[in-house]
Amino acid sequence: MLTDKQSLILCGIMAGGIFIAGVLDILDNFVILTLLTIIFLAIILNLVATRSFEKKEEELEE
Repeated sequence: MLTDKQSLILCGIMAGGIFIAGVLDILDNFVILTLLTIIFLAIILNLVATRSFEKKEEELEE
């Protein structure tokens, strides 16, 4: 799992990457699109993993 700081950095990189790629008009580039997709999936997987980990901890506490 990623820490909060790492998640915020990834979100900033993704937002900056979309902005810069949009300004430079290279969003159609396969490499750029792949990198942005991998960053997006890492963020989503971290959210899912964190939620399921918290639910398991709550069940164990009860």
